[in-house]
Amino acid sequence: MSSPLKVETDSEELGFDPARLTRIDDHFARYVDDGRLAGWHIVVARDGKVVHSSTAGQRDVEAGLPVTDDTRWRIYSMSKPITSVAALMLWERGAFELTDPISRWLPEFAEPKVYVKGSSGKPLLEAATEPIRVWHLLTHTAGLTYGFHHAHPVDELYRAAGFEWSVPAGLDLAGCVEAWARMPLVFQPGSEWNYSHATDVLGRLIEVVSGQALDAFLDEHVLGPLGMTATGFVVDDPDQLAALYVQNPATGRALLAETAGMGAMAREVLEPTWLGGGGGLVSTAADYHRFTQMLLGRGEVDGVRLLGSRTVDYMGRNHLPGGLDLEQVGRPLFAEMPFDGVGFGLGVAVVTDPVRYRTPASVGEMSWGGAASTAFWVDPAERITAMFMTQLLPSSAHPIRTQLRGLVYQALVD
Repeated sequence: MSSPLKVETDSEELGFDPARLTRIDDHFARYVDDGRLAGWHIVVARDGKVVHSSTAGQRDVEAGLPVTDDTRWRIYSMSKPITSVAALMLWERGAFELTDPISRWLPEFAEPKVYVKGSSGKPLLEAATEPIRVWHLLTHTAGLTYGFHHAHPVDELYRAAGFEWSVPAGLDLAGCVEAWARMPLVFQPGSEWNYSHATDVLGRLIEVVSGQALDAFLDEHVLGPLGMTATGFVVDDPDQLAALYVQNPATGRALLAETAGMGAMAREVLEPTWLGGGGGLVSTAADYHRFTQMLLGRGEVDGVRLLGSRTVDYMGRNHLPGGLDLEQVGRPLFAEMPFDGVGFGLGVAVVTDPVRYRTPASVGEMSWGGAASTAFWVDPAERITAMFMTQLLPSSAHPIRTQLRGLVYQALVD
């Protein structure tokens, strides 16, 4: 298992006011005290050194198990940056161009159809004017979607086919990708942004291009080299896994997912049927801290280099059509954070304008989060990384991400 996260230096030496850092814990302790969250783990680092690491509450309230350094969390969409890094590693080796049509390796996408208008029962479709390219998968501009969005007739088609918070029984990753390829696209590839199964398709592309199963490729080329030994698609010790909770709409308190009828989703990491590169990984705070340090190090940490420095720089630029931000070019996403002044790069959100963002940040900050309210960001300008691990659905339940940013930056006084 990963080594526990320890505070490595006096926070004042790295520009933080120790008293102000305690405000982070004071604030989020109230979430546990009033039952909004079962527990959490917060990590803040600067220049690669941990200046704040704290835990509170229970990883499993019903079992009376506290949050510990080796608690394993369902990181859901925080899997996406990991899978994106893996794909970029193949790109750096010349395995494909970002502009290559994915149908070269996934022929099921050879003739995609695009929704024009109509209901989910009688949609009017047209042929795609250009192919889905690797770049579209990395940027969520492919026209794919998620069934849980409930924002478009195509979302309804995904749900009808069994794709909402899980996948139909018996389908592996290849089977899922074939099913999505039969669905119409929400828009013409490259024209808009829509959060989707694009990174799952990217995971399948990695399998076909590399000749390895996604879990094997990640273990050999990303997780293993970084020492992320507690990160994977399967949890072999359920006692270390944080229980999954949902927000009780009546009380606002955290309610066990099993009790709320979401037991299948809660158990998915114990007996996974498919390898979801877009949301299937489980990790610890210490493991994911290693990943954030690699990004901060422009592809390298402790002598281990996964990507070239310019690749990470390119990953952290806004790749959205017309240089617009997510609020301008994107479709509705959970109201978990503002998207004014936030673009999207290759697998990560990218701050383009902190003033429009209305949140303390730096231009070029890379970030993303998971459905169960986990979040991270990497700020190259201030040399800061921060992470919040918890286990509550949906991530829009509380403004955790903006509150954490404000609390971290108000403690920075250099």
